[in-house]
Amino acid sequence: MSLSHDSTVRGFASDNYSGVHPEILQAIDRANGGHQSAYGDDYYTAELDQLAQRTFGSQAAIFPVFNGTGANVIALQSLLPRWGAVICAASAHINVDENGAPERIGGMKLLPVETPDGKLTPELLDREAWGWGDEHRAQPLAVSITQATELGTLYTPQEIEALSAHAHSKGMRVHLDGSRLGNAAAALGVSLRALTTDVGVDIVSLGGTKNGMLLGEGVLTLHTELAADMKYLRKMNMQLGSKMRFISAQLLELYGTDLWHRSASHSNAMAAQLAQAVRQSEGAELVYPVQANAVFAKLPNEVADRLREKFRFYDWDRVAGHVRWMCSFDTTEADVLAFSAALREELTSYHGK
Repeated sequence: MSLSHDSTVRGFASDNYSGVHPEILQAIDRANGGHQSAYGDDYYTAELDQLAQRTFGSQAAIFPVFNGTGANVIALQSLLPRWGAVICAASAHINVDENGAPERIGGMKLLPVETPDGKLTPELLDREAWGWGDEHRAQPLAVSITQATELGTLYTPQEIEALSAHAHSKGMRVHLDGSRLGNAAAALGVSLRALTTDVGVDIVSLGGTKNGMLLGEGVLTLHTELAADMKYLRKMNMQLGSKMRFISAQLLELYGTDLWHRSASHSNAMAAQLAQAVRQSEGAELVYPVQANAVFAKLPNEVADRLREKFRFYDWDRVAGHVRWMCSFDTTEADVLAFSAALREELTSYHGK
């Protein structure tokens, strides 16, 4: 029996909807021969450790895990005692889209801060950075930022450096949710290290799935002392893969070559083309600056519903009429042109009533 989906169907719902990059599939195939030791004691995971040091500095280490939620929970746990709290943007993935996992599984308190663009600043940080020594308040001991943010905006290296320095001056450590770190680095024209090690970040959830991997992410520790406990946290949180070589091989292919940059640059470029189509469409407008591979637009809900019959995507704020369109490594110019034409058609029909 042979079952298959319709591979001609395309959408703009999420960069998680795309398939696996062919070069990643080849890397998995290469890793598949013979026997290798389980639980990370394999050739590919050892090579990944070397790659971490070459790319992010001599103290860096990458711990492969299954998914982004697991990476975030483990990374934040490593920064906190049981009474610790994490300051984050109210729109942060850890606050909105992880079903309470950081709090229920990680055992930490989140202290969300409203932001206009998904980005924390030292001034915004200070809204929750207080109460140390007060036994009635969870102690703010970590800051979590997202790059690119959930609103598609980007932190510059200078902004991260200022935020990290401010957090460190108050005794807090900095976590970066980097599920789309490659998109941010490609868009800003900087290295991955320039957005992490060089600007004071302590630990990173290193993305892979959204940029072409089959499954898996990495917890990237940037200080030796943070790496010491990571293997225990990973096992305790059910994120230790027995056949880890297949996750490590993917991370090696993605970050050990220019694949991350090529894929991210392409998805960013497709988003820029889609944003231009929105600007040229009467009745639709951009909600946030398009800086990576996400486009947030405002249009009538009726138009969004009809457009969704042809292309899958999500409402972001139904009341406000905001939608989100994501581009992937395999989004084509033809996809963008077809979507843009359908958008204009539905807008014309709506306003012609």
